[in-house]
Amino acid sequence: MMVEKVFPMTAEGKQKLEQELEHLKTVKRKEVVERIKIARSFGDLSENSEYDSAKDEQAFVEGRITTIENMIRNAKIIEEDADSAGKVSLGKTVTFIELPDGEEETYTIVGSAEADPFEGKISNDSPIAKSLIGKHVGDKVTVQTPGGEMFVEITKID
Repeated sequence: MMVEKVFPMTAEGKQKLEQELEHLKTVKRKEVVERIKIARSFGDLSENSEYDSAKDEQAFVEGRITTIENMIRNAKIIEEDADSAGKVSLGKTVTFIELPDGEEETYTIVGSAEADPFEGKISNDSPIAKSLIGKHVGDKVTVQTPGGEMFVEITKID
């Protein structure tokens, strides 16, 4: 029997996935079906790019619905525990300065299901998060990135 992958996430992240799933099922799915209907009315399906495009979008939407349902079904909500107090862990926001130039960066460490670097949320599987997890304020850490080594000092953990 295959073991399902567990998706660690915050309660907020799970809620966002549930909202996206609802939107896909109630709005997007209907829009795509309507696009297919309209494209069919154009006639010959063998050379109908609108039909092909709508079918591709339908496949994407259905695939995304399946993926989100799986993530929600296997979600493990990240909860604060006594062991993680004062150290970097899943669900925490960490601020560090890059050494030696002192450029400050802040990220929230989340599960891969809700990672969004543009919103400052990085996956616990990312090189930065892997290097920071378990560390404390004041720790100097070497982060192995695809672009080479980066040296940082943790300044704040929320």
